[in-house]
Amino acid sequence: MLFILRRKQAFRETSRYILLFNLLLADTLQMALSQLLYLLSTSRMMLTYPVCGVLVMVGNVIIQVSPLTLVVMSLERYVAVCFPLRHATVITLRNTGLSIIVVWAFCFLTVLIHVILLLEFPYAELESLQMKRFCNSLSLGLGQLYHDYERAYTCFMFISAVITICSSYIGVMVEARKASTDKASVQKARNTLLLHMVQLGLSLSSTVHNAIVVAVATIVPLKVLLPVLNVMYVLMIILPRCLSALIYGLRDQTIRPILLHYLCCRLDISYQQKPQKIHAIN
Repeated sequence: MLFILRRKQAFRETSRYILLFNLLLADTLQMALSQLLYLLSTSRMMLTYPVCGVLVMVGNVIIQVSPLTLVVMSLERYVAVCFPLRHATVITLRNTGLSIIVVWAFCFLTVLIHVILLLEFPYAELESLQMKRFCNSLSLGLGQLYHDYERAYTCFMFISAVITICSSYIGVMVEARKASTDKASVQKARNTLLLHMVQLGLSLSSTVHNAIVVAVATIVPLKVLLPVLNVMYVLMIILPRCLSALIYGLRDQTIRPILLHYLCCRLDISYQQKPQKIHAIN
């Protein structure tokens, strides 16, 4: 999907495709980092506390980009339906680029607070900087203040994103009742906003992964804990991000034939013959 969105100029010059590229890029980086930590744990490789802290902080930055990008994508659809005459002047390439920069900058600023709280960890009291457990935010042994801030910020971001997307959905529904509104485009925008709501829930599932792991570890016996954790990793980390690419790729009529063309190793006969049929008619 990232290759397709950068391959054609039409995708590179359309705001919603640029936002989709940013969403998929964040999901891809999050999957790569998760896979790196997973492979390190299965290889029994223990990191040092500073290296693990850096990886956890980078993961905290990336994991916030997806829900914030979904909020921007919802606002773009709201402007396209409710203010169609102003859409071309408001949703420009410059404003889209600025919104992406603001999203990433906001994520970095919030992680600075995580870094400050991380520096309060008593490294001087450790016998060695070598970790004795696998790298994750729970293994760092951070204080209660860090975890309280993380839960509060996650709740704030989730509630803010839900309110924004729901407000956009309500605005589109109100616009749909007007007789002069294009019913087809409004219906499509409404379905898109519902999809954004589902994607928001899926993208935020990884933020509660650690809390669920702690709860499961206290209930499930040690013998079956590892398979359960593997299933949770696939369902809450990998699957939501794979679904993002497939859902948006197969749903969009412009991307779908190109995506199927490459997924079928460029053997999509119908996609190749379609231009020839049009040429013959001409």
